[in-house]
Amino acid sequence: MVTRVLVVDDSGFFRRRIVEILEADPGLKVVGTAANGQEAINQVAALKPDVVTMDIEMPVMDGITAVRHIMRSNPLPILMFSSLTHEGARATLDALEAGAVDFLPKRFEDIAKDRDRAKMLLCKRIHDVVKPAPAARRVPPTARVTRPPPVAQRRTAAVTRRGQYRLVAIASSTGGPVALAQVLTRLPAGFNLPVIVVQHMPASFTPAFAARLDQQCAVTVKEAQDGDIVRGGEVLIAPGGRQMTLKQKGGEVRVVIADGDSSLHYKPCADVTFKSVAPVFGGKVLGIVLTGMGADGREGVRTLKAQGATIWSQDEATSVIYGMPMAVAEAGLSDQVMALHDIGPAIVQATGP
Repeated sequence: MVTRVLVVDDSGFFRRRIVEILEADPGLKVVGTAANGQEAINQVAALKPDVVTMDIEMPVMDGITAVRHIMRSNPLPILMFSSLTHEGARATLDALEAGAVDFLPKRFEDIAKDRDRAKMLLCKRIHDVVKPAPAARRVPPTARVTRPPPVAQRRTAAVTRRGQYRLVAIASSTGGPVALAQVLTRLPAGFNLPVIVVQHMPASFTPAFAARLDQQCAVTVKEAQDGDIVRGGEVLIAPGGRQMTLKQKGGEVRVVIADGDSSLHYKPCADVTFKSVAPVFGGKVLGIVLTGMGADGREGVRTLKAQGATIWSQDEATSVIYGMPMAVAEAGLSDQVMALHDIGPAIVQATGP
């Protein structure tokens, strides 16, 4: 089945460039182009594409406003092109909150050093965000699905480990910024456990993302820095482009930020962080894997699980991309498969005094 794409950008040169790349993929067909947000709205209604690539800064109507209109009237996957600057990060986060599914750097050299690989990754990202929902999957018997069982049943499951956790560790990728906001804003002031977050994100984005979450949440949220002490009531976001691990030093647990193995695809990588958590906190970890492409987090979760940690994964219905949480659930590593809106309250309940 061919995926129909609408390309939106005010630069004629960039539109032609994207069209040429996409048309070289036999599974993609560009059905139209638009030079501003208003044209995009009109073209979406007329052409009914499967996916839209959208610029942010455009005349007449910007991309963020266009996303809001399209998601109200003709919702479909929208992939944003963004500049990797602080202002670009803020605008891209606005677009994701408006309903865009994912983003890519506008400069191809920021996608991959090799131009052919950058083109391939662009096409792959479009294919990934428009994949139809997979058929119903068999959830391993070790995982309890908390949707649709009643609230009382979910509550009983969560209470079994109440008070035994020392850390909450969360991993996410595509769809993660919005999902994380929904989870973390449910944590109350006075929440007494440390939280670490690994979200696949460029280096220029994580400071703006952490600052935004800090404004939205009752708990403190910050981008992790090398040497930070892991404290209760504080959420540490792994910095983009580097690896975050935890290390016991004396009576404190501290963050170590390093470049890490250059061969690793993800920076930050949930597997790297989670594996470092296991020897420090043992089984007293609540690990959570949210929406995202690929399988990052599965092997880290496997290491945590071997220490006795509890693992939750987001369900398919509420995931933007059911990749990372599916990998954990299908490997039999998830204790509970949960709808996104249940995860924040369940954390509070499971970790309370």
